[in-house]
Amino acid sequence: MPTITLDLDLAKQVLAAQPFAQLVGTEITAFGDGAATLIIPVRPELGQQFGFVHGGVVSYAVDNALTFAAGTVLGANVLTGGFTITYLRPAAGTRLRAEATVTGSTRRQAVVACEIYAESADAEPVLCAVAQGNARSVEREPGADGS
Repeated sequence: MPTITLDLDLAKQVLAAQPFAQLVGTEITAFGDGAATLIIPVRPELGQQFGFVHGGVVSYAVDNALTFAAGTVLGANVLTGGFTITYLRPAAGTRLRAEATVTGSTRRQAVVACEIYAESADAEPVLCAVAQGNARSVEREPGADGS
């Protein structure tokens, strides 16, 4: 199976094809050279009982950002292999910014570091979580039935 090379426009199409990304409102703002940046607008539906962004949303941001960053070096057909996350402080503000960077890769696997920032117009960005994970290339077409 040939490797599909991604650019920012194709990465935006891949993101648009993800129903969960659409539900959350994810946008990809940077893509290439071993890195990707995702933005998620914060709204009440993404919160937990104390008014902060739910940790599951923060984890989703890591998962998707690291996979997109890996896609810059591995091609379009990649899946997350796993990641660890450390929550440094609660996320609050108007948006989350996930910045992921490939720290090393082989032909079929990439290791990626990711930082999650909470942003507001009236304050400096706050580092809320850090993570490291990996993604691997797969030999299947996006949208395959999973069997």
